[in-house]
Amino acid sequence: MSKKIYWTNFCYENIQFVIAATEQGLCYTGSLNENEEELLVWAKKRYKDSEVKEDERKLKPYTEQFIEYFQGQRQQFDFAIDYKGTPFQESVWKELQKIPYGEVCTYSDIASRIGNPKAVRAVGGAIGANPVIIVIPCHRVIGKDGSLTGFSSGMELKKALLVVEGKLYV
Repeated sequence: MSKKIYWTNFCYENIQFVIAATEQGLCYTGSLNENEEELLVWAKKRYKDSEVKEDERKLKPYTEQFIEYFQGQRQQFDFAIDYKGTPFQESVWKELQKIPYGEVCTYSDIASRIGNPKAVRAVGGAIGANPVIIVIPCHRVIGKDGSLTGFSSGMELKKALLVVEGKLYV
């Protein structure tokens, strides 16, 4: 049976990205200023027989919480998320969700927390594969020296998210 994926464009001030959800929860947050093409490529890889359909109304509960987040009125999202990855990726994503709002940690911190301190590169790969950025806050992971490091959705968005959360990396 094919999975239905609903999507819409999220826009707030100069921030725009695609979000998508299944009946089970948010499944995708796209890159800054990308369009639905990026989502379609992702959906084809992850859910081969999925039906992808634009539906702004169905995504309204998600867009409302994203707006509250960007306005500084929300520190946690309370909607369901629907992701699937390898067991290792999912262990990293679960650990990322424990990083408090406005805090940062390093890749090696995450590797240690999942009980695999030598897996720093693999942690970076799992973070890069995170399908629901912001909600699974991979933007809160920085380099060991305190520098901002790669972000699959672009450094501009990573900086903006950290600024929203009170970490001034401008």
